[in-house]
Amino acid sequence: MKRILLVRHGESEWNAVRRLQGQADIDLSTRGKEQARALAPMVASFNPGLVLTSDLKRAANTAALLGHDDAVREPLLREQNVGAWTGMEIAQLMADAPGAYAGWRAGTFAPENGEIWGDFRARVGKAIESARASDAETVLMVCHGGVIRAALDAALGLSPARIIPVGPASLTILSYPQEEARLEVFNATTFAPEVNAPD
Repeated sequence: MKRILLVRHGESEWNAVRRLQGQADIDLSTRGKEQARALAPMVASFNPGLVLTSDLKRAANTAALLGHDDAVREPLLREQNVGAWTGMEIAQLMADAPGAYAGWRAGTFAPENGEIWGDFRARVGKAIESARASDAETVLMVCHGGVIRAALDAALGLSPARIIPVGPASLTILSYPQEEARLEVFNATTFAPEVNAPD
């Protein structure tokens, strides 16, 4: 049976101040590094045979802290491009454009020069299919919260409007006992899970 382990990177410096990152290449905070180290034994227990990471440093550095500094960098696993919203404070967006922000979280709105949800989901879906086609029984993908939501939409038809934000340094697992995907684990951490995690 094929398993795909999806790990969101640890808290980044912009997560800590609730600033929207998208594809900005922001590094882990001190807390994020601690979170990644704490998650390492849980991930190691699944003994992944292939490790892929987003090429953004917050994900690649999380992969290294999980014990996989040789992870293959995969641009398909980059976070959703948020265009003109890159670097904006989430609280300000929610105050100034609550409908647009809610629409973005639901996958029905893209900010100026941002990536449309359908395109993003298709990009992440390609990464999932590539992982499924690999020889490894268990594939670890170290990525981003949006990527995990897009993976759940692509694999299970679970729209982003029905999923809480994915917490930092959390583990989500998709398995394929047959052709159809099954959600085995969602948002698991070694600390109290965040149900209101920053995007």
